Amino acid sequence: MQKKIWIAITCFLLHFFVAFGASCETLAINKVNDARAAIISDVLTLALQKSSPDTTVTNLSEKLPISRLKEELNSGNVDIVWGSSGKKLESELLPVRIPILQGLLGYRVFIIRKDAQARFDSIKTLEQLKELSAGQASYWGDTQVLKSAGLPVVTSLKYKNLIYMLEGGRFDYFPRGIHEVLSEVSVQPDLDVAVENNILLVYPYAMYFYVKKGNQALHDKLYRGFEMAIADGSYRSLFFNNKLIKDALYKLNIKNRTVIRIDNPNMHPDTPFDRAEFWLKIEDI
Repeated sequence: MQKKIWIAITCFLLHFFVAFGASCETLAINKVNDARAAIISDVLTLALQKSSPDTTVTNLSEKLPISRLKEELNSGNVDIVWGSSGKKLESELLPVRIPILQGLLGYRVFIIRKDAQARFDSIKTLEQLKELSAGQASYWGDTQVLKSAGLPVVTSLKYKNLIYMLEGGRFDYFPRGIHEVLSEVSVQPDLDVAVENNILLVYPYAMYFYVKKGNQALHDKLYRGFEMAIADGSYRSLFFNNKLIKDALYKLNIKNRTVIRIDNPNMHPDTPFDRAEFWLKIEDI
C-alpha cells in the first residue's frame, strides 16, 4: 500500500514539474531598438500574457535582417519573427494571420519637396496620381503593389538614397507608412523635404508574427492570446494609446485626407479579410 502511495506521489510530481517547465518558457526575438519595433514587441508580450502568462521574451544582442532571422528561426536560435505579409514568406514560415498593426503598413503618406505641395492639393483620384512618380526601394514588397496599380515608380537598391533622390528631383513623392513618416522627416532637418498634407494612399498590407514551420503549439499560443486581447479590448487600448500611433493618426490629420485606394495582388489567399476586427478603419479613428 505504501509503495503504491509513493508511486502515485512520484507520478504527480513528475507531471507537475514537466507541466511547470513547459509553461515557464523563454522565447527569443529580434533586438528591439526603436519605437516601431517596440510596439510590435508590446503586442507580442500582451498576446503571451493572455494565453501563457509564465512565458518570457528575450532580445537578441543585435538587430538582424529578415533573411538572417529566417535562418536563426530554423536553427532554433530565434522563436518568433515578424515581417510583412507575402506569399513567399508565408510559404517558408508559419504565419500567425492576425495583422500586428491592423494593416497600418498599407496606410501611406508621402514625403515631398517643400515647394511641391500645390501639385498635390488638386489630386483627388488614382488617375491624377499616376501623373507623378513615386520613389521606392527595389526590394520592398509594396514596390510591386504601386507598379501593379499603374503608378510610375523610380527605384533604388539603397533605402538611404531615396530621400536625397527625392530632394534632387528624381521622383515626386516618397510613400511611407503613417507611423514612419514623421520621424523620417524630423531626422532630416537640413533637407528641403516635408510631409505632404492632402493624400492618404491605402492598400491591403499586413505584418504578421511568424514561427518555424511545424511549431503549431507556439503558433496556437500566439493566435489564441492575440484573439483574447482583441476580444477584451486590451489590444485596442495598447494600440491607440501608443505615442507613435497617436502621432500618426492625429498629427497627420488622417480622417480629413483624400483617400486613394489600390489593390494588393500579392496578398495570400488565406489573408483574414473576413475578420473586420483585425483591420484598421479610418472611420474608427
